[in-house]
Amino acid sequence: MKVKDVVIEDFINYKKPCMFIICPTCNFKCNKEYGNTICQNSSLVNQPTIEISTEYIINKYINNTITKSVVFGGLEPFDSFSELLPLVKELRKVTDDDIVIYTGYNKEEISPYIDMLSLYKNIIIKFGRFVPNQQPHKDEVLGIQLSSDNQYAERISIV
Repeated sequence: MKVKDVVIEDFINYKKPCMFIICPTCNFKCNKEYGNTICQNSSLVNQPTIEISTEYIINKYINNTITKSVVFGGLEPFDSFSELLPLVKELRKVTDDDIVIYTGYNKEEISPYIDMLSLYKNIIIKFGRFVPNQQPHKDEVLGIQLSSDNQYAERISIV
């Protein structure tokens, strides 16, 4: 799997301790809509993309007694969906822990992907682009502050 990085233990991006997987690509839709560099993750583009095996990620996750969830974020997980989905499938073979996916897309923009992911237990997606000059708010699903009032998380699993 291609990633920018894997943080084995993260306590910022979700209410439960998580493994944070920093996805490698983004089309910078937020910047395009607002005409400048507004993305807090823009600097990640300059980090090298690395290849890490699915087995390595799963082994590190299941052998860690602290982490209770896996979070995908950094750049745009849905811009590398062909790598995201196989890892979700493999994780579901070993754990039903929450999988959280941060996206700047709106729900209707990625509905085919949501349909595929909804077949797996405990999938949560944070929707919505960053919009400048908005009030942060606490999202009850994630248990953390989000930067824009149009952003929200939803449990999408149907199983």
